[in-house]
Amino acid sequence: MLLTVNHGPIRELRLNRPPANALSFELIHALREEIEKAPKDSARAIVLSGSPGRFSGGLDVPLLLGYDHAAMSQLWREFYALLKTMSCSSIPIAAAITGHAPAGGTVLASFCDWRVVADGTFIIGLNEVQVGLPLPPVIFAGLRRLLGPRDAERLAVGGLLISPAEALRVGLIDEIAPPDQVIDRAMQWCQSMLALPHDAMTITRAEARADLKSYFDQNLDPEIEKVTASWWAPETQATLHAVAAKLGKKTAGLSS
Repeated sequence: MLLTVNHGPIRELRLNRPPANALSFELIHALREEIEKAPKDSARAIVLSGSPGRFSGGLDVPLLLGYDHAAMSQLWREFYALLKTMSCSSIPIAAAITGHAPAGGTVLASFCDWRVVADGTFIIGLNEVQVGLPLPPVIFAGLRRLLGPRDAERLAVGGLLISPAEALRVGLIDEIAPPDQVIDRAMQWCQSMLALPHDAMTITRAEARADLKSYFDQNLDPEIEKVTASWWAPETQATLHAVAAKLGKKTAGLSS
């Protein structure tokens, strides 16, 4: 479910959980472990990519609806641990957004250093509110860091999914590239970082991302417990079951 491709000093981590690269506990855990391991294996930068047309569809709602309270708590703790690992990574991470990236797909990209998205009729954004989930505070903080308070509020409260062009305009991404060049552009950005004087780049990058890292310096247990509890709210469960039913119909149509 996660492919590792080495490009010299740059390690590509490619989400590979068909059909939508949806996030399960196992995929979240594997991604966290690989990001932690990369610098220890002498990788100097990471590219996080997906499959053609699909970066990640976010949390695997149909799967997660079968989780009990303990399993959901474990998943959210692991997801927060992944975001902390990305925020505190000692090496740059570029997101090669190869296609659709709603919800959790956008969350992953938001905590990277730099983002390039495939040109086309793809969607990106945090649509949690539309599917009945309050946006977790740490995720909103990451969004606000990128967009500023007004656009972060507009996109998050409305649960808006937007085009690559709109995402570029508001600052959610840094670049748009042809679909077959997205990973190459992410690689080129990483190479441009590695071409800089190492100590100067590393120290300045750490200073620039100190605010992101500081989100995880506090005790987030109460927040995680609240986020987990919100999953079981009647309105949330009703909306999520409706989403799962719709996804099931789409999958059946594709397989028939």
